[in-house]
Amino acid sequence: MQDKPLVIAGKEYNSRLLVGSGKYKDLAQTREATLAAGAEIITVAIRRVNIGQDPHAPSLLDVVPPHEFTILPNTAGCYTAKEAVYTLQMARELLNGHKLVKLEVLGDEKTLFPNMPETLAAARELVQDGFDVMVYCSDDPIQARMLEDIGCCAVMPLASLIGSGMGILNPWNLSLIIEQSKVPVLVDAGVGTASDAAIAMELGCDGVLMNTAIASAGDPVRMARAMKLGVQAGREAFLAGRIPRRFAASPSSPMAGRIA
Repeated sequence: MQDKPLVIAGKEYNSRLLVGSGKYKDLAQTREATLAAGAEIITVAIRRVNIGQDPHAPSLLDVVPPHEFTILPNTAGCYTAKEAVYTLQMARELLNGHKLVKLEVLGDEKTLFPNMPETLAAARELVQDGFDVMVYCSDDPIQARMLEDIGCCAVMPLASLIGSGMGILNPWNLSLIIEQSKVPVLVDAGVGTASDAAIAMELGCDGVLMNTAIASAGDPVRMARAMKLGVQAGREAFLAGRIPRRFAASPSSPMAGRIA
């Protein structure tokens, strides 16, 4: 199977690994890890990271400038549709009319699970306001379809809880979302190591977004490289097509024509 570039909101990307910008020890490490990951899209929590809100403090854009990376403002820390919409409208002003955003509306501080009614409301308002919305959501195929019908340009179901590192807990739901979706499906949240990223890609995901798994690793830059390779390996395996699982052995060497 011939591969195609990842296309989000009409723009092509070579890398299928998207990364976050939080939890690193400093801005220099943020840049080094982002480069090691080969990421082209880096997501930014507008309520937590300075991208110009404070002109007297170091800005993330000093190390990951928009001419090198696609900056993806997100609404981490928002618990209502109103908060999320306001945050992304502010981001659009800070980034000179930038339209591509990541929406997440959380249900509570303990699980960080998405509040889907508020997410749907925010998505509807943002799309109507001209934003290209990538949306963090539950791994519910019905909710994912509703978000696509609203006009979101990508759906991003969680693999497991944000920052948990538990990997993909429900591959069946994820497969249902992939099968039905006409927009890119990217796993968002729960990846812990490179094998988790590979599994997501083997299932047919269009990409993976992660932050904690890289930034909180013992060696973030090395883990970023590992995640890049995991995503690439998983994509190649998906395109190659795995053998079916069998309940019986199948010899590697053919039995016919063997030497007696």
